[in-house]
Amino acid sequence: MKATKNIIFYSLLVAGLVVAVGCGKKADENKPISQVKAEAEQMNTDQLRAAAMDYKKAIVAKEGDVEKLAAQLKEIPVAEMLGEEAKGVKADMEKLQQSVSALQERFQIYYDTLKEKGGDVSGL
Repeated sequence: MKATKNIIFYSLLVAGLVVAVGCGKKADENKPISQVKAEAEQMNTDQLRAAAMDYKKAIVAKEGDVEKLAAQLKEIPVAEMLGEEAKGVKADMEKLQQSVSALQERFQIYYDTLKEKGGDVSGL
């Protein structure tokens, strides 16, 4: 029964990540920083704002997934915190947090460049 719940949970988590990445079509956490900087310099303010919004959407979606995993972790009894289930949840949370950090770093480049070029940064 517990294994079935885990399978369902992880399936939903993967589906959520696919949707989150799909929402941020241009939000690529693996794109080299040097490439992001070079592209940002060539963009106009409308393009910069659109790119920043893509990253913002992807960040918000992934932060929601991190919160769900944190809630799941809180439900695991203290006696089982060193068990496989807790280790799996912690590993998934760490991966998501690294992903969010990578997205935030790239978002900041677009945001800063947009600000430098005098673009509208409200709502970002």
